[in-house]
Amino acid sequence: MPEAPFLRPPQHARTYRYDAVDREFLAERIAEFRGQVQRRLAGALTEDEFKPLRLMNGLYLQLHAYMLRVAIPYGVLNATQLRQLAYIARRWDRGWGHFTTRQNIQFNWTKLVDTPEMLEALAAVDMHAIQTSGNCIRNTTTDEFAGAAPDEVADPRVYAEILRQWSSLHPEFTWLPRKFKIAVRGAEEDRIASRTHDVAVQLKRDAAGEVGFTIHVGGGMGRTPILAQPIFDFVPEAEFLRTMEAILRVYNALGQRENIYRARIKILVRDLGRDGFLELVNAELARMPVEPYRLAPEIVQAISAHFAPPPFAPADGAAAALERATAADAEFADWVRLNTRPHRQPGYASAVISLKPVGGIPGDATAEQMEAVAELAERFGFGELRVSHTQNLVLPHVHQKHLHALWQGLRAAGLGTANFGQGTDIIACPGLDYCALANARSIPISQQISERVDALDRAFALGELQIKISGCINACGHHHVAHIGILGVDKHGAEAYQITLGGAPGNDAAIGELIGPSFSYDDVAGAVETILRTHIAQRLPGERFLDTYRRIGQAPFKEALYAAA
Repeated sequence: MPEAPFLRPPQHARTYRYDAVDREFLAERIAEFRGQVQRRLAGALTEDEFKPLRLMNGLYLQLHAYMLRVAIPYGVLNATQLRQLAYIARRWDRGWGHFTTRQNIQFNWTKLVDTPEMLEALAAVDMHAIQTSGNCIRNTTTDEFAGAAPDEVADPRVYAEILRQWSSLHPEFTWLPRKFKIAVRGAEEDRIASRTHDVAVQLKRDAAGEVGFTIHVGGGMGRTPILAQPIFDFVPEAEFLRTMEAILRVYNALGQRENIYRARIKILVRDLGRDGFLELVNAELARMPVEPYRLAPEIVQAISAHFAPPPFAPADGAAAALERATAADAEFADWVRLNTRPHRQPGYASAVISLKPVGGIPGDATAEQMEAVAELAERFGFGELRVSHTQNLVLPHVHQKHLHALWQGLRAAGLGTANFGQGTDIIACPGLDYCALANARSIPISQQISERVDALDRAFALGELQIKISGCINACGHHHVAHIGILGVDKHGAEAYQITLGGAPGNDAAIGELIGPSFSYDDVAGAVETILRTHIAQRLPGERFLDTYRRIGQAPFKEALYAAA
């Protein structure tokens, strides 16, 4: 299949670039899958026979159509790749894509006959859909500000790429007891909800300045939400892959394959206890040779070169110019305050592009919007983009003198909402509108809540607030670690919604507490408004919702919600 005619080479090579071997492998894999699709269409394969084959290529069967989930390793994209995703959305889908909490993108209206061509279009820009589904190691996630954040110990993208290469088609871990998720962070601040993962990796430096890793295991959401526990305080860089291999070997051997609800590593760690699990990992390490697994410095250096900083320009009084621009435009000032973050390079900032317009669908972007962002990334951000686990996009390197022009371009594309980390920056899964596993709708609930929260925020300045919605117990919307979490359930054949309060995903990670009986589809948005009005009445000056809840407890919120019952 020919490439889209408007593809341009990336301006700079700061995403990992495939070599001839990678590209040859993808071509062979697509040819193989094309034959499998043809056999399915011809009736030579039943759906049950075809299912494991399509899942290995990121293809799900949803309520209304197939869904193709595309891998965006550790959330890093270049403008050429985003432009190609827009092309795929327009040519083979319904003109949009959905960015997920795993830093991937999904196309929800895929036709089976088109999937080989879609995969060829992805391969043309060094992308694929392998290991975005199935019981394997899924996309490793990391901080969307990686390589830009001033508090970073080391760049986590380097080690996420090392994990990608180690885990892709790993012969021992292709058929794990259950899907497996890893997160890597490079800073002390946890911006990636790391403890909700099967394995959480934090980069550190020892007294000599050498890089190492703190490792937590056994986290996960879903039916049994558990936060990961620490098992290694400092693993030297050379021992990183050997340690990860040992952890996966123990899980692969002992995970409960016979029971899907007990198959995750969190259940194994819980049943064995932290110390019991660690003992097994150490025993496995004692059996493993050291040298074949050693992560050599030259490998780290070679991969680090792919993530070298872009050619930054001098600051040239950018901060003063930005201060004048914000003073002259209150709306722009709000966007800068909420949607930009400090940068390690003087004169630069990281800019968050909200995919959460008030009343919109969280994480959705049209083909036209993706093309607009690609163009803005090339003009103002070295052609580099990130996808965040909060379902937003990020330009990690923007000169402060370009922020106003960037904001104007985003506004023209309908992407200028200033709400990062605020109440309308809602995380939501596709829910029953698309997903075959869902019990209830997530999208219209998020839209209703967004509009109510926006009205309250304009009147009362709610401040930092995390609302997250899942359409089923699988918790793709991360509701367990939301300040206000909403779970859709089936109640006697009708949609109902349970509400949890007090969850948090960061350094103060916590699982939210169920407030009481569920609410109907028609009542849940009103229930969230009642919760927020209770917060407004009870809060101290400048106090965010989570702090109010932790200070006064559940009782005032419960009383307000159920007083008339």
